[in-house]
Amino acid sequence: MNPEPSIVFVVDDDRSMREALVGLFRSVRQPVEWFESAEMFLSSTLPDLPACLVLDVRLPGRSGLELQKEMVRLGNRIPIVFITGHGDIPMSVTAMKTGAIEFLAKPFRDQELLDAVQRGIAVDRARRIAAAEAADLRQRYETLSAREREVMALVTSGLPNKEAAARLGISEITTKVHRGQVMRKMRAGSLAELVRFADKLATSNTKQ
Repeated sequence: MNPEPSIVFVVDDDRSMREALVGLFRSVRQPVEWFESAEMFLSSTLPDLPACLVLDVRLPGRSGLELQKEMVRLGNRIPIVFITGHGDIPMSVTAMKTGAIEFLAKPFRDQELLDAVQRGIAVDRARRIAAAEAADLRQRYETLSAREREVMALVTSGLPNKEAAARLGISEITTKVHRGQVMRKMRAGSLAELVRFADKLATSNTKQ
């Protein structure tokens, strides 16, 4: 099965540079959209696809680094490859610490940029898959009753049925019935898998 299509966004106010970048991506059949400013990018409705943003550091109005910070604030996690003809080490360190994939100083080799963008798209594709799986897991968890959630929490923490039953003040048989319902609703093939599901749910909750 072919991977989901992807797209590259280019934000650069230099028309000649922008046209060169768009031409490069089109030459390798990589769909691309361009923007002249950070404001234009932020106000646009973007395709819901795995993506990478090629972003110039120096822009009129909001700079590339300011756009990166605004994207973080908005929860927009599209990977960024910075390009600049005026970069310095502190600037590149700031960009990378904020999550940029790469910081390329002009002039750079075409293949260097293409490789960085492909890494960004791969990162975004993996993030989107993980997010979809987490959403599906959360949806399954929402089907559990309050009692089933209690049983799930206890058995995935390592308690045997007998101790879980004592904690909840119910019979061991009732605990086993609830545990069976939990396994079915969560689509867990084993207790180990249910424990993994519980860990993923806990991780996704801390990221929200």
